[in-house]
Amino acid sequence: MAGTLGADMFARLADLETELEKLESRLPELYASGDQRAAADAGRRIAELRPVVDAYRDYRDTDRELAEAREMLAAEDDAEMRDYLRGELEEKDERRSRLEAQLKELLVPKDPNDGKNVIVEIRGAEGGEEANLWAGDLLRMYERYAEARRWKWEVLSSQPSDMGGFREVTFVVRGPDAWSHLKHEAGPHRVQRVPVTESQGRVHTSAATVAVLPEAEELDVHVDPNDLEIDVYRSTGPGGQSVNTTDSAVRMTHKPTGLVVTCQDEKSQLQNKEKALRILRSRLLQIEQERQATELADARRSQVGGGGRSEKIRTYNFKENRVTDHRIGLTLHNLDGVLAGDLDELVDGLMADERRRQLEGGDS
Repeated sequence: MAGTLGADMFARLADLETELEKLESRLPELYASGDQRAAADAGRRIAELRPVVDAYRDYRDTDRELAEAREMLAAEDDAEMRDYLRGELEEKDERRSRLEAQLKELLVPKDPNDGKNVIVEIRGAEGGEEANLWAGDLLRMYERYAEARRWKWEVLSSQPSDMGGFREVTFVVRGPDAWSHLKHEAGPHRVQRVPVTESQGRVHTSAATVAVLPEAEELDVHVDPNDLEIDVYRSTGPGGQSVNTTDSAVRMTHKPTGLVVTCQDEKSQLQNKEKALRILRSRLLQIEQERQATELADARRSQVGGGGRSEKIRTYNFKENRVTDHRIGLTLHNLDGVLAGDLDELVDGLMADERRRQLEGGDS
């Protein structure tokens, strides 16, 4: 075939076509077997392959028609017919170019977490109570962003701080494109402002860390109940005072990994257990995905670093009404809007940067 796609690319496309045909023929058998996970995996893979293979078949047909039109033009003596054939050649050549570009886009590796709901964990890091207040500001920023995009969100676990912030807060965001839009938010978020605790009016620098996890389904991660150690206790609020008269709070420890999840927001012990299990599954899924990718650090540590002031992915400067994303060098003088949930320009810039690096063959 002509065009700018190389022989290796066409060999790969032919292999994908064969894979699709085999999966489509096997799917009824998988459903009949009752193996839900295998059937779901095959269905997801078919959905990934079909647009690629359809574009490949379209490209192949267009390339064949282009070759036939060239042969006809070479053998044609009638001037009017030659003009017609030249027009056909130009149209088919443009179509093939469009399909080439489409195939290059489609062959960029898909993020396995696309389409999943998202669990976001925010923690006050360096800066004491000001960092906890900043964690609360970030929570409200993401809530407003989720509402603007018509996503659903729900707080799963929280540890309020004394002055109305959060030492830690975990929430889930549900939306078909939530992962692709939120995954780049992971990391230390640095704030520069005069804290409410500062009597001299001096600007302080504090930080809160954000971790972004794909929410795991039961089919993604099986948790053996025998691997869990569950402790229950009374919920506490800021300052440690008891806010409940029953032992409804839950501390769940996954013994094989040592992961610990606590939930106390619900009045029901059963609801807190269910929320803790959802968070635990998502953390285990992330660890497994990173293991498969041969990454050595666990998810949260790789995302948030040490949470120090010098580490940051983004800086929010109140005095200058400025937000700077250091990864893509984008600065906006719209701090109020960003904190009100207007993250589109930042998120679009990060997504475009990821796409550019993927198409160039760099790291995603």
